[in-house]
Amino acid sequence: MKLNLKRPIVFFDLETTGTDTAKDRIVELAFVKISVDGSRDKYVKRINPQMPIPAESSAVHGIYDADVADAPTFKQIGQELNNWIKGCDFGGYNSTRFDLPLLAEEFLRSGIDVDFTERSMVDVQQIFFKMEQRTLSAALAFYCGRSIENAHSAEADIDATIDVLEAQLERYADLPKEAIAIQEYVGSNDLVDYARRMVMKDGHPIFNFGKHKGRRVVEIFEKEPSYYDWIMNADFALHTKQKASEIYNEMKLGKLKK
Repeated sequence: MKLNLKRPIVFFDLETTGTDTAKDRIVELAFVKISVDGSRDKYVKRINPQMPIPAESSAVHGIYDADVADAPTFKQIGQELNNWIKGCDFGGYNSTRFDLPLLAEEFLRSGIDVDFTERSMVDVQQIFFKMEQRTLSAALAFYCGRSIENAHSAEADIDATIDVLEAQLERYADLPKEAIAIQEYVGSNDLVDYARRMVMKDGHPIFNFGKHKGRRVVEIFEKEPSYYDWIMNADFALHTKQKASEIYNEMKLGKLKK
């Protein structure tokens, strides 16, 4: 791989009960770790989501309740997985907006405190959208001249994602070769929480939704403390609440200014 690795990078894909990162659960996960020396290792598991898998989701990925009835829950494998990905950057396809937020939620629900802010995230979809505007299947056909076999299997999708990235690195001479530089190149390094309810602008976290969209978080928390209380009691993702609490507490300690 032409990516210049400073530390291992883990490409991953999740099959889930749905598309709500705050409420839905993982039913299958596939992780491929590429070490600095180019060697690869895999971690692939079916997961019992502890909730019924909607028929429309099963129709996409082919995983039904009976298929995961005897599978471990995420909580049972969470610490093992967290240890396996420790110290690694991340890669995937549409992973910045979906897979990473949902993965963080699963860890937090399991009582495992994760902080991925020091990890670089190479989202192959963002490279593709910046260059060509397509889906994963079209990306594989465009860059690699083949179609995905067993599409919507987590393992097949993530293998295809790695192949697409390798082809992108080969095709685009101006595409950076380091994970953090790719993240900056495609513009995905501005998030505060994985659900993107808050993003960074001019060095300050701002709201990215609702009536205060575009305004600094600290400014709103100072003027309207009830808005912080509302966020903490409403049905937001756990990671959103975690980052809101960090900002609120640092504001109270005088570490953040509006």
